[in-house]
Amino acid sequence: MSRGKRPKWMIDMATERMNILFERAEMEFINHPERSNRYVELALKLSTKYNTPVPDRWKRRYCRKCRKFLYPGYNCTVRLVNSEVNIFCGECDHVMKIPYHKEKKIKRRAKYESIKKRNDE
Repeated sequence: MSRGKRPKWMIDMATERMNILFERAEMEFINHPERSNRYVELALKLSTKYNTPVPDRWKRRYCRKCRKFLYPGYNCTVRLVNSEVNIFCGECDHVMKIPYHKEKKIKRRAKYESIKKRNDE
């Protein structure tokens, strides 16, 4: 085993544990926000220790600057501005900008293909 590489079973266990921690953070946020922030810290430590990315489902649910759990409507706001999603952290005022050109392109292509299919019939 080379340096930095882990066996697949370890990576799978770390990913599963990160999912569990983020789910717990989501459940506990309303009553204990400090506990949910701790869960996020633990999940990010797992991510760095096992050299695995945070699961896609949870990538946008924590602030990358202050590393706190984001719960829309409580400590963050989500806005659509100029074909991008802006997520404002209420804790540190950090803004995460996520473009969504791909989704628009896929939607246009699907519309075009459905029209083309109707015309062919």
